Amino acid sequence: MNASSATTDQIQRALRKVSEHLSALGHTPLSDIYLQVMPESGDLFVYDDTDTELWRCVVEEWIGRSGEDFYAEAAAAAGAAIRGLRAEMEALNLQKPYSFVLTDEDKETVCELYLVDDDLLQISGELMEGLSEDLDRFWAELSKDM
Repeated sequence: MNASSATTDQIQRALRKVSEHLSALGHTPLSDIYLQVMPESGDLFVYDDTDTELWRCVVEEWIGRSGEDFYAEAAAAAGAAIRGLRAEMEALNLQKPYSFVLTDEDKETVCELYLVDDDLLQISGELMEGLSEDLDRFWAELSKDM
């Protein structure tokens, strides 16, 4: 299932509220924003790195969802919402580097959605995606020659 525009809009609305809240505070030493998704209730909680709730909303499309692919779909939807607000997310008064992290209902990290540093910007995916496989192939080739 691909995220609908209503889901992306709901997530973007929550992120705008978080941005407004953080702007009102001025520069903060925060370095991470956590998006916690609850598949059964459809809740989306946004927390800072001190575990303070910044915003919450219900993503109707997520209510009653379960299954292995839920978090991958939620990550795709949240990533799309962040990409749509890229300029606003880069302008947050947060200590760099900062990131947006998707967590599950137990607040365990699912994936890093967005990372901003002075010299580095990463949207979705791992920083060195495929590195492990490349190293495994390298060592396999290297050990053949020994």
